[in-house]
Amino acid sequence: MNQPSVRRKRSPSTASNATGASTVTLGMVAKAAGVSPSTVSRILNGTATVSPEKREAIDEAIRTLGFRPNPVARGLAGGRTLSVGVLTQTINSPFYGEALRGIEDRLEVAGYIPIFVSGHWHEAEERKAMEALMSRRADGLIVLAGRMSSEALEGYASQVPMVVVGRELRTERIFSIAFDNFTGGLLATQHLVECGHRRIAFIAGDPLHKDALDREAGYRAALERAGIPFDPALVLAGDFTEAGGLLAVNRLLESGLAFSAIFAANDQTAIGAALGLYRRNVRVPDDVSLVGFDDLAPAKFSVPPLTTIRQSVYEIGAGAAARAGGARIDAAHPALKRARSAHAGVPRHRRAAFRLRVYAVTAGRNLVEQY
Repeated sequence: MNQPSVRRKRSPSTASNATGASTVTLGMVAKAAGVSPSTVSRILNGTATVSPEKREAIDEAIRTLGFRPNPVARGLAGGRTLSVGVLTQTINSPFYGEALRGIEDRLEVAGYIPIFVSGHWHEAEERKAMEALMSRRADGLIVLAGRMSSEALEGYASQVPMVVVGRELRTERIFSIAFDNFTGGLLATQHLVECGHRRIAFIAGDPLHKDALDREAGYRAALERAGIPFDPALVLAGDFTEAGGLLAVNRLLESGLAFSAIFAANDQTAIGAALGLYRRNVRVPDDVSLVGFDDLAPAKFSVPPLTTIRQSVYEIGAGAAARAGGARIDAAHPALKRARSAHAGVPRHRRAAFRLRVYAVTAGRNLVEQY
C-alpha cells in the first residue's frame, strides 16, 4: 500500500530555479559564492553592506544556479508583504500611466511589487479601493490625487506609511508631493505673451480639480502682469480630455471671437484642440499658437510637436515609490539614503518644479476671427 505523499513547507531560504526542475537553496547560493547564508539573505533583503566583489560573486551564483527567491516566504519571515498599494484614478490615463511606470520601476529594484487600484475620481470608490489595499496588508501606500478628505487619508496613514501625490497636505503622518500649477499656468501664458500674443484663449480643466483652478489663476495673473484685459469669453470649459479639447475649440471657432493663441489646461486637451483646428483648416503654429501642460509622450510626436509645460511625471512617481518603500529602497539606492538624511527635519511636503519645453507651436500671431 502506497503511503500518502507529504508536502514539505518551503522555507524562506529555498526557491525554484529558472526551470522549476529542482529546488535551489539559499545555502547552495552561499556555498557557490563563498559567503555565509546569512550574508546572502541580508543582501536579498537589502540590509547588507558588502564589497562590490562579494556582491558580484553572489549575483553570479544566483544567475548560474537560477535561484529565484520566494517573495511570499521572505515577506512572512520579515513581517512584510513586500508590496506597496497604489491608488490611482484612471489606469489608462497617459498622465497617470507615466507615474505608475515610475512607481513600478523604482519598487522593482528593492524587491517590492505594486498593487494598482483605481478610484475613478469618486470618493466612495477610493475608500473601497483603500480598504482592499489595507486588507492585503501592503507595506506602504501611494495615493495619486483623488477626492478623499485629508482626515480620511490621515486615518489610513496612522496604520501604514503613505505618500500622496498631487495634493498639498500639511501633516506629520503623510509625505505629500504637490504641483505648483499656478506657476505652470503663469509660465505658459507668459511665453505666449512674449511671442506677441494678446488674444489668448484658455481651455480649462475639470472645475472640481484644484489644479485646473490654479492653472487658470496663473493664466489670468500673466495677462494682468502684461496689462492685457481679461476676457471671460476666451475661457472655454474643458475636462482634461482630448474630446473636451476638441469640443472647446469648436465652440471657440464658432463664436467668431478673435484669438491668436490657445493655452490648454493639459496636453490631452491641447491634442484635442489641435485636431479641431486641423479640421477647420486652421494651421498650428502658422495661424494659431498652442501650448499644453504636462509634457506627456504624445506631445513630442504630435504634428507639429506641442510646446508644453513640463512636469516630470515619471520621476515624481519614482520619488513617491522611494518614500513609500522607505529603508529597503534606501538600501538599494544609497544615494537616496544620503539625500534623505541630508533633509532630515524638513517638512514632509515638497512641490514639483516646472519648466517650459518649447517645440514648434508658438510662431503664429495672426488673429483667427471666424471659421
